[in-house]
Amino acid sequence: MLKVKNLKASIGEVEILKGIDLEIGDGELHAVMGPNGSGKSTLCHVLMGNTDYKNEGAVTLNGEDVLSIPQFDRAQKGIFQSFQYPVGLPGVTLREFIQSFLGDIDEAELIELSKRFNLDEFLDRDVNVDLSGGEKKRSELFQLSLMKPSLALLDEIDSGLDIDAIKSVATLINENRDENTSYILVTHYSRILKYLDVDKVHIVVNGKIVKSGSNELIEEVDSGGYTQYQEEN
Repeated sequence: MLKVKNLKASIGEVEILKGIDLEIGDGELHAVMGPNGSGKSTLCHVLMGNTDYKNEGAVTLNGEDVLSIPQFDRAQKGIFQSFQYPVGLPGVTLREFIQSFLGDIDEAELIELSKRFNLDEFLDRDVNVDLSGGEKKRSELFQLSLMKPSLALLDEIDSGLDIDAIKSVATLINENRDENTSYILVTHYSRILKYLDVDKVHIVVNGKIVKSGSNELIEEVDSGGYTQYQEEN
């Protein structure tokens, strides 16, 4: 589904990604872990087409090159990014926002899905205004579920959440996964991963994937931290 080959990215003279190789199959969830400043979030931004970065390498989605096309076109081809700090949209209700990218949607379907995400009472409130961190993250997952993208980039979706909110977010991800959407989930911590059905874990240090493996890597990080990988590389 997604193939990334020797992806490099920089801002000005500062090289951040130094040759990322990654392949994700249909419906898989890959966790990207690493210390602060290692390039995890940059990977999401570059895949989404953030123009702040200069990049080179190859990225294909469902066999099509996406690295050379603008951000809007990448979204049209099925790339979705959730943000660490979702912004508020005063004056735009969640219902209006959804209609802006989906057009007319069956009201019964919208209500049913919003109840599943415990967001039905927020449909006619401004997007992300006066919401808690957990409510904002649920709202983004709700939008993801409606859009049905090919690739979902979840950039530190656990950031700022307490343990109950983390469990709630993880449950929503698990319940709404299917073979049509693949995930890259970026996180510093293992806590959310313990509640997710993760297919593969990648450790990023200094702009490179230094180790990939199964869920056992999560326990390895918990016990030894990221210093063990920095010393090796």
